[in-house]
Amino acid sequence: MRSQRLGILLAALWWGGITGLSFLAVPVLFAQLGSPAMAGPVAAKLFSLQCYAGLVLGAGLLMVLRRGNEQGGRPDGPTLTTLGIVLFAMLLALMQEFGVAPHIVTARASGGNLRLWHGVGTAMVVGQWLCAGMVLWRLSRSATPSPR
Repeated sequence: MRSQRLGILLAALWWGGITGLSFLAVPVLFAQLGSPAMAGPVAAKLFSLQCYAGLVLGAGLLMVLRRGNEQGGRPDGPTLTTLGIVLFAMLLALMQEFGVAPHIVTARASGGNLRLWHGVGTAMVVGQWLCAGMVLWRLSRSATPSPR
């Protein structure tokens, strides 16, 4: 029961962090600073921190899900699916941080295709957000309230 609650907490932190940062903080940052040249580097740092937070939270979820499998016997289909979703979200975070983010910096400096790389990065953030939401949904759906 504790590991189930911990899993829900980690998934909620992951999904909520992406939601708050990507869909609230970064747009407000660009609106308030007015200049993409000023807001861009700050947003890049925030997205980098989000990547590492996602990797830590994802690793925590993998450990919680693995522990739940060990306590409950062999892994079943839904748990394996949830593990796969967590791993996919972590892969998206890594690709965003080490694949797309350097292209954004290079495109900004050299006049390259910034719009393309921003689009790819946005798609990866949305993918992580959807994955974290699916994990949260799956874990909270399987939670059974304890009778009082």
